[in-house]
Amino acid sequence: MDDDEAIARSLEGDLAAYEVLVARYSALAHRTAFMLGAGDEAEDVVQEAFVKAFRHLSGFRADAPFRPWLLRIVANETHNLTRSRGRRSSLELRLAGNADTRVPDDPEGAAVATDRRSRLLAAVRGLPERERQAVVCRYFLQLSEAETAQVLGWPVGTVKSSTHRGLARLRGEVGDELA
Repeated sequence: MDDDEAIARSLEGDLAAYEVLVARYSALAHRTAFMLGAGDEAEDVVQEAFVKAFRHLSGFRADAPFRPWLLRIVANETHNLTRSRGRRSSLELRLAGNADTRVPDDPEGAAVATDRRSRLLAAVRGLPERERQAVVCRYFLQLSEAETAQVLGWPVGTVKSSTHRGLARLRGEVGDELA
């Protein structure tokens, strides 16, 4: 069942159809919340986002893609969480799901790669919030500029400039490792 059919059936009261959407986008929603600053509270953010999405499904534009609409709700919920904390959350990226569990043939190369990844993630954590959000959406979540703009509620030009500034700062921090 595609998104359009799942949405139409959900609007008719078919909860199993909405469960299809939840199953399809749950991992991405968790990753988004976590990377945008929810940290250990990502599960709560995502649950609230899916509840809000369900409540407001009747206002969803049928000609629009569901994924950016949902991620915008996740981003808003994450922003509400971090704002209510009264402080900026630290950014922790979970790479365990993407980690290669094979024993490396080249232990020295694996150690160097791990060090580079750690330095890059530390540099991403140190970016100003707007630049961090743009870089995370574009490169960690692999969203297009238009989807990033929709998720963050920014004009596309702001996404472009924030991404450009963030990448420039990262290049300054970690040098050629981004090339």
